[in-house]
Amino acid sequence: MKVLVTGADGFIGKNLCVYLVERDFQVLRFVRGSNFNFLRECVASADAIIHLAGENRPKDPINFEVVNVQLTKKICNLISEFNRRIPVVFASSIQAKLKNSYGLSKLAAEEQLINLSRNIEINLSIYRLPGVFGKWCKPNYNSVVATFCHQLARDLPIKINDPSKILRLVYIDDVVNSFVNFISNPDYHSDLFCNINEEYEITLGKLADQIRSFKRVKEDLIIGSVGTDFTRALYSTYLSYLPVSDFSYVLPKYSDERGDFVEILKTKNSGQFSYFTARPGVTRGGHYHHTKTEKFLVVQGKARFKFKNIVTHEQHELVVNGDKPEVVDTVPGWSHDITNIGDTELVVMLWANETFDRDKPDTYKRSLN
Repeated sequence: MKVLVTGADGFIGKNLCVYLVERDFQVLRFVRGSNFNFLRECVASADAIIHLAGENRPKDPINFEVVNVQLTKKICNLISEFNRRIPVVFASSIQAKLKNSYGLSKLAAEEQLINLSRNIEINLSIYRLPGVFGKWCKPNYNSVVATFCHQLARDLPIKINDPSKILRLVYIDDVVNSFVNFISNPDYHSDLFCNINEEYEITLGKLADQIRSFKRVKEDLIIGSVGTDFTRALYSTYLSYLPVSDFSYVLPKYSDERGDFVEILKTKNSGQFSYFTARPGVTRGGHYHHTKTEKFLVVQGKARFKFKNIVTHEQHELVVNGDKPEVVDTVPGWSHDITNIGDTELVVMLWANETFDRDKPDTYKRSLN
């Protein structure tokens, strides 16, 4: 399936073209500087059109008319000339409801496409997009998310005139997924004007605070719930703006005669991750917890785990080898330790269900002898 993408070198266009290629579409890229003959050839052969090209911050306002309206008119004329009854997606803007120059030009482009759909009955989908955010968006241009991520990732200042201002946002992956679903199946939805299913609202102040919390992760190692919904998308977006010098960061390491201990990541309500090492013959642990639980994974070496119930004195022992992935749980009320019984350094990954609190460590020494 051939898909003509206008504005293919823009923010949405770059993401969309990658998405299409991953799914084995043939992409016809129309970009700034492409000539009319190329556009003509593309329209004549395309199986679908996703019209993204637009001007939103021109030096001369006349370019609103030239790009947003006249380019759309040319596309409509070509579709009509070739009688191409193919699905068309148009990336409009919520500003089409406003009376500014940009909004009026988007509204005029919509009207061109609506008239075309009535004349030759094409499947048309118009998306009046709010702010779109995600990787590859140009900072200091038309996305406050891109600007905040870029600036804060580099310790540069940001300007917030009204922290309570509410932003309507959609994530780039959701946008391109919706576009492709429509051209793949024009019956995906029957409405002329379409919305992205996952739309988010956040104030400017909270947006800045959330991004700052991402930046602090490498300092305090505490990360929020970044696995779902808006926070997932925003965290991914923030990371995409990191300079290459910040692709890694050094963690504190605590060493003694037994080996090393390194905390990797802490969560607000799902515990923390760390690892430790032990030299041959070294025993670590020798304590119990009332509520705190842990999961150990030996990734290198050979270890003996010993357990003793602090009330019944029942004992249990097991040997774990790093060649066989095996998780060992610590159980509340059982004292436990781990001994390196191999000839090489022991390396153990550790997850605890709560972050360590020095004031309430829930850790009590108790020998297993």
